[in-house]
Amino acid sequence: MELDLYINKGSSLWRGTVRVFGDKIQKIYNRKAFANKYPLEIMAETKFSMKDKRWSLHGMTALVTGGTRGIGHAIVEELAEFGAAVHICARNQDDIDKCLAEWKSKGFNVTGSVCDVLYRDQRERLMEIVTTLFHGKLNILVNNAGKDMAKKILDHDAEDISTIMGTNFESVYHLSQLAHPLLKESGYGSIVFISSIAGVNAIHLLSAYSASKGAMNQFTKNVALEWAKDNIRANAVAPGPVETVLLKSIMNSGTGGDEVVTDVLSKIPIGRMGETKEISSLVAFLCLPAASYITGQIIYVDGGSH
Repeated sequence: MELDLYINKGSSLWRGTVRVFGDKIQKIYNRKAFANKYPLEIMAETKFSMKDKRWSLHGMTALVTGGTRGIGHAIVEELAEFGAAVHICARNQDDIDKCLAEWKSKGFNVTGSVCDVLYRDQRERLMEIVTTLFHGKLNILVNNAGKDMAKKILDHDAEDISTIMGTNFESVYHLSQLAHPLLKESGYGSIVFISSIAGVNAIHLLSAYSASKGAMNQFTKNVALEWAKDNIRANAVAPGPVETVLLKSIMNSGTGGDEVVTDVLSKIPIGRMGETKEISSLVAFLCLPAASYITGQIIYVDGGSH
């Protein structure tokens, strides 16, 4: 971020551009009136006002599951832009490496490791990595990884239910348990669950998915209630249809997913799908100190359909 700065210096006026990283002034490029520009290095620990700190994640740490694509990818970038150090997990190492290279080029502090959140042992290993990486403290947990499946109720088998509930509900329950001591130790903890409008609305062919997100919504409220004493907040963001690779795969699956999306879109007053950045911006806000009195909420980002 860059800000203009004007300083009175005797009978002269200095005008410059301040480069800001996190909550510190990194450099001031200035020029004296009617003179050539020259750099003035300022490396002191110049702090912003309390108001500015409310809108910064500088010095904070975050874990985002499913962070290589779609909403998760946008969330990682949003948190990193606010100054957080972020660790991501995904199932594919190549996807992780590609994203890490992209984020490094942007100057973001992001690391990553492989984890399929469906499996308990992999979740435990993930939290061991995070514990070591962030020295036993974690400020932000974003439970984003999820799985969708469009089928009629009578067509779902036991494996379908186990996979969807395991990925969308059991994993977030367990990861929250594992993250609790780290969130508590940080002194400022925020959990954001990526839910869905399907968690509150009956949507054709999404019975299992809807049940998993409904369970997530209720769990969000219980976490907020029980862990408030530990200075840990919990909120859920419930998007409507968002343009992602996952949604496109559902539409092209041949199992009726296109019917689901068409039905949902017809009920959106704004008349379009959402964009990933329209979800990630709310997630980042809920993690900021500015949102410190918000907990236990299910917030809908759905173009007015709810």
